[in-house]
Amino acid sequence: MTTYHPASERSGRLHVLVVDEDSAVRSACSEIAVSLGFVSHQLDNPSAARELLRSNSIDILLLDLKPSSPVGLELLEEVRMLHPDIAVIVMTAYATVTSAVEAMRTGAADFLEKPFSVEELSHTLVWAADRRTVDASNRELREMLRNRQGLRQIIGSSPEMEKLYRILSKVAQTAHPVLILGESGTGKELVARTIHSSGPNAHKSFLPIDCGSLMSSLVESELFGYAEGAFPGANRAKLGVLASAGGGTVFLDEIAEMPLDLQGRLLRALQEKQVRPLGALESVPINVRIVAATSRDLAAMVAQGKFRKDLYYRLNVVSLRIPPLRDRREDIPLLVKHFLDAAGRKDNATYTLSDNALRTLTSYTWPGNVRELENAVERACSMSSGPMLHAGDLPTQLQNFHLEIHREELPAVDTEAVEKNAVIPLADLERQAILDTLRVLKGDKLTAARMLGIGKTTLYRKLKEYGIESAVRA
Repeated sequence: MTTYHPASERSGRLHVLVVDEDSAVRSACSEIAVSLGFVSHQLDNPSAARELLRSNSIDILLLDLKPSSPVGLELLEEVRMLHPDIAVIVMTAYATVTSAVEAMRTGAADFLEKPFSVEELSHTLVWAADRRTVDASNRELREMLRNRQGLRQIIGSSPEMEKLYRILSKVAQTAHPVLILGESGTGKELVARTIHSSGPNAHKSFLPIDCGSLMSSLVESELFGYAEGAFPGANRAKLGVLASAGGGTVFLDEIAEMPLDLQGRLLRALQEKQVRPLGALESVPINVRIVAATSRDLAAMVAQGKFRKDLYYRLNVVSLRIPPLRDRREDIPLLVKHFLDAAGRKDNATYTLSDNALRTLTSYTWPGNVRELENAVERACSMSSGPMLHAGDLPTQLQNFHLEIHREELPAVDTEAVEKNAVIPLADLERQAILDTLRVLKGDKLTAARMLGIGKTTLYRKLKEYGIESAVRA
């Protein structure tokens, strides 16, 4: 029989609740659960189970389902909504593909067809316990990743980010090299710092090197160090980050920009676990975890001979791909709130975003990803005339984008002018849209500003720029 030792694996034993009107089935299931080290509870109907679940902590629910009675399915749905941490195992003597699919869709973790063997039930209980433990551990680690002090939080609840959290929760506990892939501005260094700070060596150094912004000679001296007198100006020895990490993490940002000769030296250092500083006679042992990142296609660079294949495989033990912001638009409101809160704390203010402005932000493609969104929100906070941020407070490219996506809501632009002039400057289009909107609304500037997605002060400022004093006074 499969054995399970919850007491040796965690501080408390897991509780199993068996719900079945057949006393023989209840007793047998309970006996098997107890033999595996679980604490067992028995009830003969879903209504009683509902009461027990309200006041007791249950980890695994063994639930009998009958097609003639909807009560069991109702309990399953309630558990999914109110007790999502409970692993539900459905038992039934009326198994069909349809019923199995319905049970799994409603939230069951597994499905047992009666009669089942002792081994089948034992295996299923152990699997459910392991899954619940892993899920709980991942949830705890994800919360730690999101709330750890001293780090900017990783924000997002989209399926793409949940997948990233699951991988992070596993990777953080190992010492394997990690390769982080993602476009510029997606937060690769933030993920690298999170991996380090959530692992067993979080108290040790995190040392970043930007291979893309430093000259080759500087990258070499930063990584490998040098001896005193190794070159003119080397008045004292310097220990490189590979040797000084002391069990910590070295983050190699934009690793694709590292020259081929330095790639060879790095590979040799990682393989031999030692490095010889420039001009030194002896090698120095190293104990370091490497986390590398790039916005380029390393596999393509390997095929083109622009990146060493052996180093690529050495670094790519575990790879993480951070999704671009355009692929997780549902996270944009969460990110915006996070950035607004941060700006509010700095400015001692409370900022909110108009619906039009938020619609613009969620529709934009964000080539600069999260970094561009953060800068846009900070700019809007600094340019706003009050706590409510409008589309007119956003950077110019977003204001223009706002006008494009909302042009069908505005009065039509003079088509004769468009025909006479092949190109009309955006500033002229903006002026036309503002004046036409005011004309249609008979000078109601508050309503016009709301329709145009800009602030009242922004509208007044633009009218002054156009030299239309009468409209400003109206």
